[in-house]
Amino acid sequence: MKISVVGTGYVGLVTATCFAEMGHDVIGVDIDHEKVQRLSRGESPLFEPGLEAMLKSNLSGGRLSFTTDLSVAVQNSLFCFVAVGTPKGEDGSADLNAVLAVARSIAEHMDGYRVIVVKSTVPVGTCDLVSREVSEALAHRPGPVDFDVVSNPEFLKEGAAVEDFLRPDRVIVGVSNPRVEELMRELYSPFVRNGHPVYFMDVRSSELTKYASNALLATKISFMNMISQICDKVGADVMSVRSGVGSDRRIGMPFLYAGIGYGGSCFPKDVKALIHTGTRLGVEMGLLREVEAVNDFQKLWVLKKLRDLIGPLSGKSIALWGGAFKPDTDDIREATSLTVLDGLIGEGARVSLYDPAAMPSLREIYGDSVCFGENPYSVLAGADVLVLLTEWRVFRNPDWRKVKSLMSGTLVLDGRNQYEPSELSRHGLSWHGVGRGCYTGNP
Repeated sequence: MKISVVGTGYVGLVTATCFAEMGHDVIGVDIDHEKVQRLSRGESPLFEPGLEAMLKSNLSGGRLSFTTDLSVAVQNSLFCFVAVGTPKGEDGSADLNAVLAVARSIAEHMDGYRVIVVKSTVPVGTCDLVSREVSEALAHRPGPVDFDVVSNPEFLKEGAAVEDFLRPDRVIVGVSNPRVEELMRELYSPFVRNGHPVYFMDVRSSELTKYASNALLATKISFMNMISQICDKVGADVMSVRSGVGSDRRIGMPFLYAGIGYGGSCFPKDVKALIHTGTRLGVEMGLLREVEAVNDFQKLWVLKKLRDLIGPLSGKSIALWGGAFKPDTDDIREATSLTVLDGLIGEGARVSLYDPAAMPSLREIYGDSVCFGENPYSVLAGADVLVLLTEWRVFRNPDWRKVKSLMSGTLVLDGRNQYEPSELSRHGLSWHGVGRGCYTGNP
C-alpha cells in the first residue's frame, strides 16, 4: 500500500512508522523543515519507547521517508492520513482549522482516486465537513476526481503507543461505502492477525466512539478519586476498595487507581470537546462536568495535603519525583506537576525536581524557579518532604536508607500509591498516600 501521513506529531509519527514497519510504503509530511530534517536522519522528536529504533530501521529499509512537499506525498499515495492537531478552543471545542486546511490541500494535489483518512481526534460531523471541503476544492478542476473520506480514530497510550498500534485491542473504521471498507480491511489486515477485531461502522458512530471511550476512562479515574476522598475521611483503604470493586467482571481493574488526577493531551481535551458537543445539541452533560470538577480538585491534593501536614509552605524544601503526566513520556500537557509547581512556587517553597524525560520542557516554563537534579537522589539534599508525582520505574524501588540520610525531614507523600507504608516505616520515614486513611503515616 502507498500511504501518506500529514502531520508528524505524536499520532502521525507513530502511525507512519508502524505502517512502514508492516511493509507499507509511507511518506510523512510536515510543514516544519527542521523537524523533517531531523526525522529524515532518524531522530525522533518524541520520547516514546521503541519508536526511534523503528524509525531508523524503516528509513534505512526505504519504506519510510519525510517531506515538506504535500504534492509529492499525495501524488504517490492511495491513502492520505490526516493526523494534525485539533487543539482545545476557548469554549472547549476542537479547533478544526488544520484538519480542514489539510483536506483542501490534499484535494488540490489529487490526480486520481484517493482515500482520505481522518486520524485526528475530531467531533461528530467532521468527516462531513472534510468531504465538503474536498468537493468544493475539486469543483474548480476539470474532469471528475473520485475520493472517499474515512474516520479512523486512534487509541494510542503515550508510553505504549508503538505496541498499541502494532497489536491493537481493536481498530475502529467509519466508512460510507463497501469499496473503501475493503481497502481499509486490506490495509489493517497485518495488524489484527492476533484475532482482535476491526469494527466497521458508519462515520459518525466512529467519530463518537473515540470521545466516548476517553470520556468513560476519565470517568473511572475521577470516580475512584472521589472514593479516595471518602476513604481519607473514614479511615478506609482505597486500594482494598479497588480490589473489591474491580474484581467484578462488569467493571474491571483498569483505570480504577486513585491518584492525583489525569492529564495529558487526550483526556482533558476530549472530555471538554464532548461536553461542548452535547451542550450544542441540547444534551445535559452534568456527569462529565462533574468528572472535570473531581479531576481539578484532585490535582490540588498534593498542596492541600502538604499544608495539612507541615503547615505554611513558605521556606519549606520540597523534592518532587516526576513531572510528566505519566511514565514513559516527556509530555507535560495538563500534567498535575504544573499545578503543584505553580502552587509551591507561588507560596514560597524551595522546589527541586527530577524526571527522566520531562525536565527540558519544565525548564522552559520554570527556569531557575526550580532546581532540576541529575538523578532521583540529587534532589533530596535537605528536603523537608519528598513527593512522588509520576510513577516512573526508576522511582519504584528506591534505597530508603539513602533517602532518609539525605532528607532533613521524614515525610514522603505518595501521589500514586506506589509504595508500601510498612517498608518506609522501617526506615524511619512517614508515608502518606491518596485515599489510604487507615494508615497514620507515623514511622
